[in-house]
Amino acid sequence: MRGNEPIPNINIGQVYDQRYADEDVHYEALGKLADFFGHNMPVHRHDRFFQLHYLTRGAVRVYLDDQQYSESAPLFFLTPPTIPHAFVTHPDSEGHVLTVRQQLVWPLLEAHRSQSGEPRLVSPTCVALGAPDARHASEVEHLDRLFAMLADEFGQQLPARNASLQALTQLIFIALLRLSAEPVKNQHVRHDNLQIFHRFNALIEDRYREHWPLSRYAEAMGVTEARLNDICRRIADLPSKRLVHERLMQEARRLLLFTAGSVNEIGYQLGFKDPAYFTRFFSREAGMTPSEYRLRESARA
Repeated sequence: MRGNEPIPNINIGQVYDQRYADEDVHYEALGKLADFFGHNMPVHRHDRFFQLHYLTRGAVRVYLDDQQYSESAPLFFLTPPTIPHAFVTHPDSEGHVLTVRQQLVWPLLEAHRSQSGEPRLVSPTCVALGAPDARHASEVEHLDRLFAMLADEFGQQLPARNASLQALTQLIFIALLRLSAEPVKNQHVRHDNLQIFHRFNALIEDRYREHWPLSRYAEAMGVTEARLNDICRRIADLPSKRLVHERLMQEARRLLLFTAGSVNEIGYQLGFKDPAYFTRFFSREAGMTPSEYRLRESARA
């Protein structure tokens, strides 16, 4: 899809609407995102996030890694974390876009495996839903209702909102598992470098609080530190250490915004044994201290 140029990573919350930058679930109508980004979306990826496009009207030409699909609604295409993709939607296309932090999805996919033993929906997937059989037609109607509920819930600030969004997201992914139960003809197996990059992100998710050195990440994946760093630079145009630091900062910002813990307590939660070192780390990455960041974001709320 793209030579050796880095593939841009888009954090939908930070780029599109910073009110939801640190949320686990982000929803938007397809048409509104198209108005913002355009109908021709160049190649990009979403680290640590699954993204689902569900078209209820119109058509799309989509590139998932090195596979191309051209389909008419109703359809959905799913991009797992780190997978490069690009697409062009017709101007009259309508539907939904759901972006979900990976740790909410992996347990569900791990519990539902294909005949080969691999978790379902871990490869980029495009499924056309036109003229479905009676069983699938009922599931499509169910999916439509779930998205209507999700859109309504996302736009409001009701009690237990996060729990409701997570529950609806789980139900939507269950519907996807059912609708994609048959083998997908063009489902693609990722390139080795993308597999390593994906595994590195998943390992960061598990171990970032333990402050592993890069040598330990590389050893756990059976690659050299130099190769790991080269893959990260080729795909993300970032050194491997930066990806680890970004995950620490993402969680630090979330804790500062959404919990009442002190800066010292948050530092300890993130594995910093010295509170002063956490403050220096955060200040170096964000250009301000944790306390200044919390104060600034509180004033914006």
